[in-house]
Amino acid sequence: MEVDCRGKKCPEPVIMTKRALDSIESGEVVAIVDSEVARDNVIKLAKHNGFKYSCEKKGGEYRIRIEKNLGEVKRGEGKDREKSSWVLLITADALGKGPEELGKLLMKNYIYTLKELSFPPECIMFINRGVYLTTKGSEVLDTLKELEAGGVEVLSCGTCLDYYGLKGELAVGGITNMYAIAEKLSQFRAVVL
Repeated sequence: MEVDCRGKKCPEPVIMTKRALDSIESGEVVAIVDSEVARDNVIKLAKHNGFKYSCEKKGGEYRIRIEKNLGEVKRGEGKDREKSSWVLLITADALGKGPEELGKLLMKNYIYTLKELSFPPECIMFINRGVYLTTKGSEVLDTLKELEAGGVEVLSCGTCLDYYGLKGELAVGGITNMYAIAEKLSQFRAVVL
């Protein structure tokens, strides 16, 4: 199976390749990419899952052959499932320090990528400027709605919504309080952005 990822920006080449691999029990997937970054990211996907791979360069393109054999168990399955329960606390509407436009793009890509994980978070909680992501006008509303429909609990801090005057603008998930947030953070492995 060939996956044409040319011209696709991060994280699309990895997601497209992962979907192709997930769609087969065994066989070969060839990802075609046209940047070194995409090549490296697809190779990391293969390595992370323990799949054999090879890479061939032709002109400005790379062909990454990934072999998936019947019976291979991906990381995070079986016994490791119990260790994979986690919650996500998002504290801003942009990811990292630097230009705001880049930070917002990175946050959008991160949230989009969550729905492709084998084990997405149990709950995503939004505090401070993070609540802008759950309100009308957010570029990630559709993705958050998909995550919620798939069983991920989506919660926004009521105090934060009030502070920013956004309580009536909430477009996905429910409203929560700091006690409930602290309780979830103490019960699960937590990732804070």
